[in-house]
Amino acid sequence: MEDPNNVGKPLNKADWEVDFYSRPVIEIDGKKRWELLISSTQDFSGAETFRWEKKCPANEVNSIWLSEALKEALEDSSKQGWAFPKRLRCWRTSMKTMITKASEKVGIEVIESRRTFSLHEWLLQRDKDVYPNEEGYISAPIPPNPSIDFTQPEPLPEALRGDAWSFSSLSIEAIRGAREWPMEFNALLPIKKSLEGNIEIPGLRMFSKTRALPLSAWLSGLEPVRLLVENNQLLLESGQESLWLVTDMSKDYAEKVKDSLINGKANADGIQFIAIQTSPEEESFTGFWMLKDIDLI
Repeated sequence: MEDPNNVGKPLNKADWEVDFYSRPVIEIDGKKRWELLISSTQDFSGAETFRWEKKCPANEVNSIWLSEALKEALEDSSKQGWAFPKRLRCWRTSMKTMITKASEKVGIEVIESRRTFSLHEWLLQRDKDVYPNEEGYISAPIPPNPSIDFTQPEPLPEALRGDAWSFSSLSIEAIRGAREWPMEFNALLPIKKSLEGNIEIPGLRMFSKTRALPLSAWLSGLEPVRLLVENNQLLLESGQESLWLVTDMSKDYAEKVKDSLINGKANADGIQFIAIQTSPEEESFTGFWMLKDIDLI
């Protein structure tokens, strides 16, 4: 039931980011805690974030428990003035089947994607400030989430190959105004207020005079995560475990791009971007995605 105080107000709209996994806390029954965490996807509009958590008994870790918990979360989000989420993103391959099955029961589309940046920030905060203060906390190193075993990068699909590309940068001050840019496709991320406006964000500009719009649609469906350089190649990680070859580069240019990405991670909170335009001279964007270089836990 919707909160009467929210009647007539515009609903907050956002996708969900979900993690259903064990935590570094041993419960009184001697079993590791399982927990469902849900966070709404953030941009930099300043809108509040919906967060929801629930502990799960270790002997009830299944899609039945999870679907009931999702129903509770949906009810609570509605009371707080949130619209029904269209999509739910999750990244842990080991939980993919269970989360998909539970989400289908409540009518939410599941996207296997590491574009779960809002949830990642919350997990880091809980690992630092919440779990260590709880009885049963495991202070010894916990085995990390298994790293994704990428295969050899695949060349970008034909549909994603533009006429030309360039590695570029935009200032944080410029990107903070991105909400006002006319764009057909975009995915924006929060920018910390502490970051100075003159800091440069590294990114990739792709150009296509006749196919900028379909190229943007294709890239949006890939769920782009981050750019990186390996073996003189510019690569794009996307989705849950996809790795794409954007282009080969000379050794000298590859080092230049790699240094720019490393400096961006150090100085700009890991933020990167991909932009699609009709030409290098065009000021507007057909598509603009903010990416982030993070290590999921």
